[in-house]
Amino acid sequence: MPRLPPGSRGFLLVLGGIFRRSAGPVVRVHGEGNTTIGNNNNTHKMRNKQVTLRQSEESDLEFFFQFQLDEQANYLAAFTAQDPTDKEAYFKKYTKHLNDPKINNQTILVDETIAGSIARFEIAGDAEITYWLDRKFWGQGIGTTALKRFLATEETRPIFGRVAFDNRGSQKVLENCGFVKVGTDKGFANARQAEIEEFIYKLI
Repeated sequence: MPRLPPGSRGFLLVLGGIFRRSAGPVVRVHGEGNTTIGNNNNTHKMRNKQVTLRQSEESDLEFFFQFQLDEQANYLAAFTAQDPTDKEAYFKKYTKHLNDPKINNQTILVDETIAGSIARFEIAGDAEITYWLDRKFWGQGIGTTALKRFLATEETRPIFGRVAFDNRGSQKVLENCGFVKVGTDKGFANARQAEIEEFIYKLI
């Protein structure tokens, strides 16, 4: 099964996750919280909002850094940095990711406002996805919309996603985008200071 790029898990997929077993960005789904994706309320909330993606830039890292300081998002992402407040380490790692041609880094925009990030990376020949969404955008279907748009242009298949066992909101994001649960794994989650189970999803 795939592993993250060096030193992360939690960009994102809350999907949020680029911090795990010294791999790299992973779908640490940090995004929709405990919401029900695709219900009437989400449809209403999304009606007047435009979700777009663009290539990530170094100037975006300041926003991404602030997003990942959120305690609730970190808890849901679970497999996060050992010290999320270490700004120097964060910028060093993610600047390297932005310059890595093997990682497809995209910034999520909502009505031109930076709302999060999403990326595809490779570990041992396997592709994984990761994303992180600012908590104020949770529960509006934005994570699902962003992931669908990302997958429309990112054609690598199969592609994997990993999410903490109790992050039902993020699991629904993956499922709504066609991912199927194919297994489980266990690992030490820095955000919880304990070993927890994670679910492995696959899109073919």
